[in-house]
Amino acid sequence: MTSSPTLVVTPEVADAVGSGRPVVALESTIISHGMPYPTNVEMAREVERIVRDHGAVPATIAALEGRCHVGLDDAQLEQLATADGVVKATTRDLPWLVATGSTGATTVAATMRLAALAGIKVFATGGIGGVHRGAATTMDVSADLTELASTPVAVVSAGVKSILDIGLTLERLETLGVPVIVHASDEFPSFYSRHSGFPAPRRLDSPAAIAAHLHATWDVLGLTTGVSIANPIPVADEIPAHEIGRVIDEALAELDAFGIVGQDVTPFLLAKVVERTEGRSLAANLALVRHNAAVAAQVAVAYTALLGG
Repeated sequence: MTSSPTLVVTPEVADAVGSGRPVVALESTIISHGMPYPTNVEMAREVERIVRDHGAVPATIAALEGRCHVGLDDAQLEQLATADGVVKATTRDLPWLVATGSTGATTVAATMRLAALAGIKVFATGGIGGVHRGAATTMDVSADLTELASTPVAVVSAGVKSILDIGLTLERLETLGVPVIVHASDEFPSFYSRHSGFPAPRRLDSPAAIAAHLHATWDVLGLTTGVSIANPIPVADEIPAHEIGRVIDEALAELDAFGIVGQDVTPFLLAKVVERTEGRSLAANLALVRHNAAVAAQVAVAYTALLGG
């Protein structure tokens, strides 16, 4: 994949994709909307280092002044971490960003789409979006799920964000035909916790086994969906499900009281969870992002080897 006036791929990423070397896409919403400064930019740089340490090339993705960038330099990471007015951009927002010359941090959905355009098959994030609690009346369902149904990129996450309805999200992924794999656990994780009460749809115990699944999905069977890889937070870093559940319920009650809706819901809830856990949830978030980056790089390396790279 080469750069164009709209899609700017760094030479390092373009060379890696073109020569069949492993690349891991990274989102930018977590930088602009997920963590406070300077933790956000420190985390972004550290995650890129982790991907490199495990043998892959990192490609952080964002839209800057109307151009979609696949791979960012240090100054661009700093810009996303500090600038005011950075749009939280899902797939539907990309045309607007390009047409108006605006800057946006990409969600899971938008990152998947741009990664696919650049030829990248593996993506690491914190948690995926899903069906919001109360969606029966609000119809609030993340575009991450429809993107997973149509874009052949593997998304390594710590599961569905625990502020969402995990059970309904798994049902929706099943309906959309999206393979859901849990790494080395019989239970689907709930972001901050390794436990959700929902069984793993399918379990695989190593990056090599996950890579074989990706190969079967896309290269053998010719399916065009993404693959959701749930990678439970390390035991030492998790917050017990019953404890974080109480905190989330309190935050949801406050959300309703303020009448917050739409794209403001997730940032509000995550900020409240950080506040009510006195920062423990932020530490857990950092730990799971690091873990996901390492596993995603290992999966990318193993998948590339299967393709002869």
